Amino acid sequence: MAVVYINGKLYSNREDAKISVWDHGFLYGDGVFEGIRVYNGRIFKCQEHLRRLYDSAKTLNIKPPMSMERLEHELIETIKYSEMRDCYIRLIISRGTGDLGLNPLKCPEPTVVIIVDTITLFPAEMYEKGVEIVTASTRKNSSAATNPNVKSLNYLNNILAKIEANRAGAAEAIMLNMQGYITEGSADNVFIVRDGVVKTPPTYAGILVGITRNLILEICRENGIPALETNLTLFDVYAADEVFLTGTAVEMIPVIDVDGRTIGEGKPGPMFKKLLGKLRARTGSEGTPVWD
Repeated sequence: MAVVYINGKLYSNREDAKISVWDHGFLYGDGVFEGIRVYNGRIFKCQEHLRRLYDSAKTLNIKPPMSMERLEHELIETIKYSEMRDCYIRLIISRGTGDLGLNPLKCPEPTVVIIVDTITLFPAEMYEKGVEIVTASTRKNSSAATNPNVKSLNYLNNILAKIEANRAGAAEAIMLNMQGYITEGSADNVFIVRDGVVKTPPTYAGILVGITRNLILEICRENGIPALETNLTLFDVYAADEVFLTGTAVEMIPVIDVDGRTIGEGKPGPMFKKLLGKLRARTGSEGTPVWD
């Protein structure tokens, strides 16, 4: 069953799980979050997600009300209460309850929320046949303004890109930075394959450094697959042999069409299938155990 943890209290009825309307996470998107997967009773890449959460919080000068070790314990206990062995976790730390002003000093205590539920971003057939995506006219926010490695509750930039995808009848939209290079999708990282080489945008292009993204690069290194972090243009994407997206929620999904251009043979390619198999082997065997 779906369960919500709010500041130490557990709620099995989603209608009972409430935060204050004066919480600055609600009023201003002032907070950070992580999406985490649990596979067969194991929290996948738990430490990596918690570290990124705490790094994001520190960057925003939010002081979590508990240690990382304590939060991991609370996370495990919440999953146990849900009795779900395969689920999706949304972990949130907001600035907390304050007043209607912006001043973060008016928020004495952060709010901690753990949501244990399931998630399905795309129908199963899209993972088998591939998806069509578009390029968003909305540009990625400048890294000079907001650091993309802060996974904040303010996702308006990404939501605007998703709206463009919806209007185009596409599954996703990829975003360009101010220099015209590929960054990421509205909620996922972008990879291309050309002549057997796997490529993905570098961190300095203005991307969130995804946990799954890093794992794919690690899998490539372990298996002798050439992989590069390099600037990519739309030309590189259109001319690619394969394109795929990665993320904790989406996991890994093939792209068969970008802006009306067929990618490769218009179906999931051999590199995607190989890497997907390696990824599933890792998710099926690794992770922090929930039950001893």
